[in-house]
Amino acid sequence: MQNELTLEKITPAQMLVLKSFAGTNSEEELHDLMKVLKKFYAERLEKELEKMWNEKTLDQKCLDKLNDQHLRTPYHG
Repeated sequence: MQNELTLEKITPAQMLVLKSFAGTNSEEELHDLMKVLKKFYAERLEKELEKMWNEKTLDQKCLDKLNDQHLRTPYHG
């Protein structure tokens, strides 16, 4: 069964994002809003990675191991 998204299940954060996108009047505004969201998530990720590094759950050995992995989905064609 598919996971249905209804208005009753939308979180306040999701509603804010929907309203923000609905209020864009041009491609430039859409582009600017996307940049803000990307920056927000990049900063959040950076904080989490720094926390993991400081807690020693992430180290250079782990990064090297990740660097050697091929994580892309194989394409069949």
